[in-house]
Amino acid sequence: LDEMQIQPPTASIIARTATAQDDITGDGTTSNVLFTGELLRQSAIHLSEGLHPRVIVEGFELARDQCMKFVDEFKTTVDTKEIDTEMLMAVAKSSLRTKVHQKLADHLADIAVRCIKCIRKPDLPIDLHMVELMHMVHKSDMDTRYIDGLVLDHGARHPNMAKRSENCYIMILNVSLEYEKSEVNAGFFYSNAEEREQQIAAERKFTDDKVLKIIKFKEKICGDSGKGFILINQKGIDPLSLDLLQKAGIVGIRRAKRRNMERLSLACGGYAVNSVDDLEEKCLGFADLVYEHVLGEDKYTFVEGCKNAHSCTVLLNGPNDHTIRQIKDALRDGLRAVRNVIEDGAVIPGAGAFEVAAYNMLQEFKRTQKGRVKLGIDAFANALLVVPKTLAENAGLDVQQAIIALMEQSHSEGKPKVGLDLATGKCLMPADLGIWDNVRVKRQLLHLGSLVAMKLLLVDEVIRAGRKFNKAPADPNQPVM
Repeated sequence: LDEMQIQPPTASIIARTATAQDDITGDGTTSNVLFTGELLRQSAIHLSEGLHPRVIVEGFELARDQCMKFVDEFKTTVDTKEIDTEMLMAVAKSSLRTKVHQKLADHLADIAVRCIKCIRKPDLPIDLHMVELMHMVHKSDMDTRYIDGLVLDHGARHPNMAKRSENCYIMILNVSLEYEKSEVNAGFFYSNAEEREQQIAAERKFTDDKVLKIIKFKEKICGDSGKGFILINQKGIDPLSLDLLQKAGIVGIRRAKRRNMERLSLACGGYAVNSVDDLEEKCLGFADLVYEHVLGEDKYTFVEGCKNAHSCTVLLNGPNDHTIRQIKDALRDGLRAVRNVIEDGAVIPGAGAFEVAAYNMLQEFKRTQKGRVKLGIDAFANALLVVPKTLAENAGLDVQQAIIALMEQSHSEGKPKVGLDLATGKCLMPADLGIWDNVRVKRQLLHLGSLVAMKLLLVDEVIRAGRKFNKAPADPNQPVM
């Protein structure tokens, strides 16, 4: 939506509202556009009969406030301490199946739930930046997979370093292991070749000493156990240092991205070291497997099998950039849908169940009100039905017949929370089939959709007032408009 060039001002505002909905909740963009448009369509019917926009807006405000309260009555609470994986899977599937085909949606739903369970920490907000989305343009979309570790988009810079290591210690370093120029302009003077060689040796010794400390630390930790030792440095490692590390059996990866340094420590354990003095074992992380994968001219380093990881990677595969972008957008929405369940501590039945129940509630609420404000409440209630109507239309069903069946069933004994079965056109119980929506998506939909419709209705009135009460023109010979 944010890339579409939309010319009509009204349509542009509605598109921006849908983008805001996506930024805040990660879902509900289509519902937002439909709901806002239907509110304006219902308003147009009453406006054509001479009803003032302000009266409609008052009705909308009353109806919106009632619906917001009704969300709390209608929702189903979830125990966030012992979260049910099946519930999270159901929410992720409900969100993702509207974006990609069913087989891929179910596959991505499983990945999204595993990611959230990995990065979640008790009593702390969930940071989705701890899920790295790495893409490789090859294979098919179903080869997208979850990795309990990290994928770095570069490999070791020495040709003889091990391409595959098992049971590895991971050392995360933030120390320059290359020859550095001085920060100030300085001159070194020598009188003969020997002095020059001594200066070069002293300069090189400064870097070599740091490398030798790392090698000595590796020998102390690994000994003769045969375990691997991987050095991942945020800064540079020069060719001479790489050669020393390779001879000592250390895999050196230089210039790792800064965003990956925090993820590495959360995934593998340990912490980033800023000095090679006084190194200790607890600064090291651990991984079951580290290997290099070459795709064309690109190299990728996979760090897998991290115990108690709080950061993970999703490797997105697809035959072209379009497919990968589609998967990436869908997965982001799936991750946010799962996170919303945990943060809201509740879910709401989908398949149009909430909209039908809210319509019935507003019809009862309308009877308690007096005056023309009833018309605004009625317009709001009818606008809510656009969601089940669109579901029926997209499924190729008879819209009127489907809505009437829903209404009859929802008024039956016990007022069940019924939704629309797209396969048969009959009613179903969304809760029994695991069709759930996010509570905050519904809240945001009711708030943003009604807000934009009300503002657009009142803008016209402001413009009319501006014309009506226009000041006299500067030229007295000109007629007043």
